[in-house]
Amino acid sequence: MKKVKSLILGTIILLLTACTSTQTSVKTSPTKGTKPVVLTTFTIIADIARNVSGNRLQVNSITKVGSEIHGYQPTPRDVIKATKAQLIIENGLGLELWSKKFTASAGNVPTVVLSDGIEPFLIEGDVYAGKPNPHAWMSPKRAMHYVDKIVEAFIGLDPNGKSFYINNANIYKEKLAKLDKELRAKLNTIPSSKRVLVSCEGAFTYLAKDYGMEEAYLWPVNAESQVTPRRMLNLIKIIKQKEIPTIFCESTVSAKAQIEVAKESGAFFGGNFYVDSLSEADGPAPTFLRLLRHNVDLIVEGLAHRQ
Repeated sequence: MKKVKSLILGTIILLLTACTSTQTSVKTSPTKGTKPVVLTTFTIIADIARNVSGNRLQVNSITKVGSEIHGYQPTPRDVIKATKAQLIIENGLGLELWSKKFTASAGNVPTVVLSDGIEPFLIEGDVYAGKPNPHAWMSPKRAMHYVDKIVEAFIGLDPNGKSFYINNANIYKEKLAKLDKELRAKLNTIPSSKRVLVSCEGAFTYLAKDYGMEEAYLWPVNAESQVTPRRMLNLIKIIKQKEIPTIFCESTVSAKAQIEVAKESGAFFGGNFYVDSLSEADGPAPTFLRLLRHNVDLIVEGLAHRQ
């Protein structure tokens, strides 16, 4: 069934690409009185972008809340939405493995890659060794770079809103700077011997580097399909050696393997982080700022307060 869906989607993309290739090189402007449409590849970028756009632009996420980004398969409806957008925003660094084919289907829609200009941390000691870790947004400081890239793109899309976007961006970056200090103070309460963050995916490299923590995980990037007995045994060994009291997983993947690691290592399973997606509005991470705060509170509770 998956092969059939992929074949159908591929056919639609080819047809749409063929149609858009006959158009002029200038993207059609939105109808007068309507807001320009901006598409982001996932919900976290959409939230950051909305803080900059205010009510001047319509910002939507291609993936929905709870979606796993790396292996996402765009639907025909996603492709149609892309052809009607005036701007597409993606993370880059190999996060959206599907984006190249997807954005090609949108024809000549301008695309901005938020990680451009960021020096990435490279994955170490794995089959992915040497490839960039794409989760740069997990660092409040690097998220400010994302904001600057969004402002630049929005001004290009809507020059009349320049001062509006810059003002919104400055307000939001102030919130990020304040949050950075708050997170640092909280994480500094964790004893040095317990400053090891164990998660399912290696998505916390940037945050760990910023706040002086070590990192260990079941897989470096992508999804839980990469779990192997050897990786589980290696992680169990690390947990026992370092006497790590609590380990975690992420909301968009299954925690089954990590819960098994917790049982075998004697660690406590401390719950799920939000990394690739926001939560629903009534959940613990409905915005990017609250997502970061939720994750750090979970870390502190598990590593500083649990014996």
